[in-house]
Amino acid sequence: MQQETQIDSREPELRAALGGDQGAFEGLTEPYRRELQVHCYRMLGTLVEAEDMVQETFLRAWKSRRTYAGRAPFRAWLYRIATNACLDELAQRPRRGLPMSYFAPADPDQPPDPPLPDPIWLEPYPDAILPMARTDPAARYDQHETVRLAFLVALQELPPRQRAILLLRDVLGWSAAEVASLLDSTVSSVTSALYRARSTLSARYRGGDRPEQGVNLDDPIERRLLERYVEAWETADIDQLTLMLKQDATFPMPPAPAWYFGRTAIRAFISATILNGAARGRWKLLLTRANGLPAFGLYRKEEDRPVYTAFAIQVVTFESGLVADATTFGFPQLFRRFELPEEIPA
Repeated sequence: MQQETQIDSREPELRAALGGDQGAFEGLTEPYRRELQVHCYRMLGTLVEAEDMVQETFLRAWKSRRTYAGRAPFRAWLYRIATNACLDELAQRPRRGLPMSYFAPADPDQPPDPPLPDPIWLEPYPDAILPMARTDPAARYDQHETVRLAFLVALQELPPRQRAILLLRDVLGWSAAEVASLLDSTVSSVTSALYRARSTLSARYRGGDRPEQGVNLDDPIERRLLERYVEAWETADIDQLTLMLKQDATFPMPPAPAWYFGRTAIRAFISATILNGAARGRWKLLLTRANGLPAFGLYRKEEDRPVYTAFAIQVVTFESGLVADATTFGFPQLFRRFELPEEIPA
């Protein structure tokens, strides 16, 4: 773990904060909000809960400020509180995932099952609020790779304590001794748990051998790729959309449990539902970014008003110029967190 110098060297502010100056305390903690939030997001799999957990972390830190003795960096102390707050939360609820985590592929010839409102679904994370990645040679994973949906799905398979240990060791680059201190454990226990976590993760996450593309908008070829995708949706060009899918593409739609595997099944489902009938102009897409990948705010045309309303956030994974996955998160309440309008004029 990189040693903290910037804030711990601000002795007057630190003394004032620990002495009860709330403004000084907020000045010390606020610079860590984004990195703590993404840490909590990796732990919990949901943006909304991650935001709540950072607030809980700061509240716990404020209440226990007099226990901070300066033996560890202030940043590490906050991570200790945040990690334990997440572990407390995870002890009370099921793990999160995507439909592929729980269900077999759906039959496109059968009506899809209704949405499940249960708190079991991953949520997308806006790139705009990702912190600047800290580079640490001890980390095994790039910090932005670890917000990719494929990584998060595999991560949620780990028991919470193993999840925390893997994130602290392999994403943040902390030493085994530092992690043991944070979790009130031993180095041998941390090492053993990390070994099990790595084994599980490697069996479920393809990692660096997967040619995922983030799409560079400065590259005219890649920019045109996104434009073609948007055109296919907005003009209801099912043939064009099908041509852009990989043969083994996936199309999950949380909170619906149904997901579709393969170009043929996805085409059949979309033709019968999303783009059925006179669908040209039914959808409008606004480009954004989520989880290190291109994403879109999907808007559906209202039948009785000349507006499009927020419908879903779709995160698209490209591989070799084709769509490998289009996860469509039907959580319109997240639009404001992506700084997307809830309505746009038709």
